[in-house]
Amino acid sequence: MNLLVPIDDSEPARAALEHAVREYPDATITVLHVVDANMSRYGEGGVYAYESLIESGQEAAEDLFADAAEVAAAHDASITTETVVGQPAREIVDYADEHEIDHIVIGSQGRDGASRVLLGSVAERVVRRAAVPVTIVR
Repeated sequence: MNLLVPIDDSEPARAALEHAVREYPDATITVLHVVDANMSRYGEGGVYAYESLIESGQEAAEDLFADAAEVAAAHDASITTETVVGQPAREIVDYADEHEIDHIVIGSQGRDGASRVLLGSVAERVVRRAAVPVTIVR
């Protein structure tokens, strides 16, 4: 089984990874970090610093992957890691489609009400668009 676990720096993402390595010990697990190119960051003179955003996002991914490797090692599991740039829900679904992923395990903040309407839910969009089963971990 090929399993995809999208991560960011949130507790639900860590919980999703822990769930994946515990519940799917024989799976091939890919940990995916999406650098969200829509997050605003400004450089010198107020000019939008797209390249700086991507670079800092990729550096942050390395720290996330180091933490993910520790979680996997604690469960005697191994992982592979990937970083992509784009809109998180879309990139997660596209990655799953393009890499023969059988199942997605994703963390969710569990927002509801107005905050969910305003902020949206990456996990919810992944569930609606993915062609494979999705497990949401809170």
